[in-house]
This record gives sequence, structure tokens and C-alpha cells, in this order.
Amino acid sequence: MTDFTITFQPDNISIKVEEGTTIAKAAQDAGVFINNLCGGEGVCGQCRVQVTGGKIDTDDQSRAFFSKEELAKGYTLACQTEVHDDLDVLVPPESRIEGAQIMTGESDRSSATGAAGSEERPSGPLVRKVYVELPEPTLEDNMADVERLFRGIRKILGWHQYEITLPCLRKLSEKLRQNDWKVTVSLAREIERYRIIDIEHGDTSMEPCYGLAVDVGTTTVVAQLLDLGKQQVLDVDGTHNMQASYGEDVISRMIFACGKGGLDPLHAAVIRNINQLIRNLTSRNGIAPEAIRAIVAAGNTTMSHFLLGLTPCSIRLEPYVPTAYIYPQISAREVGLNTHENAILETIPSVASYVGGDIVAGVLASGIADSEAVRGLIDIGTNGEIAIGNKDWLVCCSASAGPAFEGGGTRCGMRATKGAIEKVQILDGAVQYQTIGNSAPRGICGSGLIDIIYELVKNRIITPDGKFHRKLSDPRLTFVDDIPQYTIAERDETETGDILVITESDIDNLMKSKGAVFAAIKALMDYIGMPFDQLESLYVAGGFGSFLNIPKAVAIGLLPDIDREKIQFIGNSSLTGARMCLLSEAAMEKSMTISRSMTNIELSNYQPFMDEYIASLFLPHTDRRLFPSVDY
Repeated sequence: MTDFTITFQPDNISIKVEEGTTIAKAAQDAGVFINNLCGGEGVCGQCRVQVTGGKIDTDDQSRAFFSKEELAKGYTLACQTEVHDDLDVLVPPESRIEGAQIMTGESDRSSATGAAGSEERPSGPLVRKVYVELPEPTLEDNMADVERLFRGIRKILGWHQYEITLPCLRKLSEKLRQNDWKVTVSLAREIERYRIIDIEHGDTSMEPCYGLAVDVGTTTVVAQLLDLGKQQVLDVDGTHNMQASYGEDVISRMIFACGKGGLDPLHAAVIRNINQLIRNLTSRNGIAPEAIRAIVAAGNTTMSHFLLGLTPCSIRLEPYVPTAYIYPQISAREVGLNTHENAILETIPSVASYVGGDIVAGVLASGIADSEAVRGLIDIGTNGEIAIGNKDWLVCCSASAGPAFEGGGTRCGMRATKGAIEKVQILDGAVQYQTIGNSAPRGICGSGLIDIIYELVKNRIITPDGKFHRKLSDPRLTFVDDIPQYTIAERDETETGDILVITESDIDNLMKSKGAVFAAIKALMDYIGMPFDQLESLYVAGGFGSFLNIPKAVAIGLLPDIDREKIQFIGNSSLTGARMCLLSEAAMEKSMTISRSMTNIELSNYQPFMDEYIASLFLPHTDRRLFPSVDY
């Protein structure tokens, strides 16, 4: 079969591919990111590229997304366009990722309280170094070398079950005798037992032992490098999840994995992400990747399945059953991670198909599971995941919020990257906005869309049911094919030269998203028979939450109308929880306890949620008594 060369700009990256390969697949193989919301089905229109050199055949789906002028300029959908010629392909700004907001930090609230709450007793990291001096064998004491070693360790750590890996067992006899029966062992903790994963000459117990805490998010992957002995974070780094090339959300990725694409590309993508972070972190700190002896990863249930190479196909299908909730401790190299040859990988357990280890890690980090008072945690993204409880009980649920808060499903929506409008205010008919990176606007991200809806209803440009006032005299309100739209940025203001608007359909999608989140919170509170004002705290986790304007989020009915001081950002609580589990055996065991004790409410067949959802499709709500402080 004939090969052709594709060159992607502005990265100036070239790759040879077989004839018939799509431009999107060529980009994936070349490591070039192109937006792809639908996983290559050709229905989202997000993978637009411009072919500036070479010939292509325009498909029907591309014709549906582009004008005749754009088609004449070479615009096409990357996922639908096959290669039959050498091509020069320009990936335009709206299809790239530049200057993404990646939540690598955590709030003081998350770090301090979480750690204090979970450290109920002295506890070491998941992997620790222990120096042992053993008596030489005699005729009276001639037990096997490995039993002699276990006995020596028990004198230091107490009575536990001990095991040893085969590579360590093979070199044990030589190591003991060459070093006068004085060695340092690296021990990996698993529930109720320790495993010897390395043996070193002499006393190296004071030398560093490194670990990695990883938040495997749908949008981003973030890692912290830690010195386990000193209990110290050395560095942090983050990157966009490469799986986005196969679909922007977990549903589209599951469809890809369980259909034409298969599981392997999704698994390989997240492994490449983590290995790249390992290279970045270790090279910056003068450490060999082989020095990493433990990794703890936290992610939603689907991301955990992709990480471990587990089939995720039944997660999205009724009755929504994953392959596993509790994941085995495995060798990191078994899944392709570049670490010490016997390094362990622990994946924080999930609760349900759509309540994963990221929420378990968040509950651990926020201290909810150790609190006397009732507290709540919410992570808003494509799914709105909520957990409420205290040290005695925990309930949780997940509501499908859709892609609106991630910039999907809206005409000018985009992720929170460079050029995204993130803040908006309307004063006397004038629109003021702020973009990420203070650059010319390319689109509108989730926090900006929430601001816009609040400003539109506050200024009486839309009614509480989300409809524009048709007779409003405002030059920014125009009609295209009798569909009203409001201009946020004019053509001469934007980087792309395209007008940025919000349409009535966009507002309808956003109201459905915010309604799903609030209805889930309300249904969960009603399930436990508690009014909102009895919550001591409501923690908002994740990247999206950290950029929310809380008063505006309350005013449109996304968050409950409670004392604003009770609503607190806690940053990347998934990463915090993963780090806590890496540094503390007790915390890892606590995460297991949390996952087993949380009661999940499946909202898809819970009628009170459906009733609340319908009532929530209003600004702020059909029952204004729930929002007494909202005065527009």
C-alpha cells in the first residue's frame, strides 16, 4: 500500500502513513493534538483542520459543518478525511490546546485537614527502607535465608505476613553472604502483609526512596514526585490527557474502546502521559526513573479501567457494572510504567460506575470521613459527583451534567485553555470579559458561560426560563434563521476573526447541566432527610470548581443557597488523596474503608431526582424558597 507524508503545522511535525488513514489517526500517531469531542464519529465538528497543501476528498459530514468558502479554503473534519496524497495540514487555534489551566495545586484546607484526619495512628509510606543485621546461620539455627530475613524484619516492624519477589529471592543468598548479613530491604505494603521488592548492600536506609502520586483525570493528568522517607513533595507536573484524541468525555472514549478502536490505544495514551511526567519530574530533580518504587493513582472508574487495561464496556450500559471497584496492587512495569523493576502501582478504589477513586480520594483528603459534623463534596465536570456524610455514614451519587461545563455542546464553547473567556460582566449594555492568558478570545469556557447566564438574567436580557426577550432593543441581540443569539465578542476582537455568541440553544443546554447537578445535590440531601443549612461545609473540588464565581453559581441555581463561607474550594483533592495514600499505609487502608462504606444512589432510576431535575430547569429554580438570597 502507498505511503504518504502528512506535515502538521504550526508544530512542523511530519509523519508517513498508509493511504486511507484519516488525518485524525495520523495526528494521533504523530503526537499532535486535535480536539475531538465525539471520538471520531464526525458529529461534533470539533476536529476542524485546514489542508493547505495536497488534495482531499470532501465528505458529506464536512459539508454539513463548513460553508462553501471554508471548504474552498481547505477546511475539513480530521476524523472523516482520508489521506490519498501528501498533505500539509494546519491545526487552527480553536482545535489546539495551548496554555491549558491544569490544577496541579491544592488548597491548605485539603492538605492539612485531610492529612490530620486520616493519620489516626503512626503509619509509614507504602514503600519503606529497613536496615537489618542478621545473625549468621549455625547448626542450632539453620533456618532458610528468607525465613531468617523475615525474622529480622519482624523484630523491627512487628508481627506481619512477609513475602518476597522472585527476583529478590534469586539474589538473596549472595547478597546476605557478601555483606556480612547486613542489608537494606525495600518493603511494599499491601493489606495485612509486606513484600520485599529490593535488597541493597549494607545500610542505605537513609538514602532517598521515591514515589509518585498521580491524578488521572479525564481532561488532565497530574503527578507529584515525593521523597517517601522525608514525607516531602519534591515537584509537581501536569499535562493534557492524550486520550482526548479519542473523545473528550468518558462516554465517547468507552464507545471508542468498545467499538472500532479497541481498548489498547486508550490504555497506551494514559501510560504515555504518566511516563512523560516521570521523565519530566525525574530529569528536573536529577533522579533516575528507576528510583521510583511506588505509584498511587486516583481517577474516576473509567480512567482507572483504562489505566489498568480493564474492559470498561459495561460501565455505560444498564445495569452499569464495571469490571472491578477494588483494584489489585500490581507491578508498575506490568502496565508499561518506567520505574524501578519491582515498583508497585496502587489504584485508589471506586464506589460505582460513575463514582470513582477520585471522589474516594477527595473524601479522604477533605476529612469528611473523620468529621463529627455533616459535610459535602462536589466535583463538577462532565459528571457532577457528590458525596455527603461524616465519620458514621457516607452517601454519594453521580449526575450526568453533559459537556457544557467543559465547553462542549455550546456553539462557541471551549476548554479552559489560552484565549478562553473565563469571566464576564455586563454593565449598561457593555460586555466586559477576561480571557485565560489575557490573549484575544477564541471561545468561552465553563466558568465564563456561568458568568454569562447570570449576567443575562440579572440584566433581564433573558427570562428565568432561559429565553431571550424577543422585543429587547439591544444591538448585541440578533437573530439568525429566527434563532436569537447574544454577542459576547465582535469579530475584530477575536483571534479567529469569528464572532463569539451565546445562543438560546446554548443556554438551554447549560440550564440542563446546572439543573442536573443541583437536582443531584437536592435529591441526596432529601434522601438523608437533611436541609441544606445543616451542612457544616460544602467542598468544591477540581479544576473547574476552582475558577467558579460562587455567588453567580448560586444565583443561577448550580450550587445551593447556603452561607457562602461554607462553600470552600479544596483544589485537586484527587491528587491530595493519592499523595496521602502513598505516604501512609493507614490512609491507603482508610480509602478502602471509605469505598466500601459509601452508599451510592443510582439516580437514573431514582424518581425523586427526576422530579427535582424538572424543577431545576429554571433560573435559579422553580421554587424560589430554595434561593432566598437571589434577588434578580
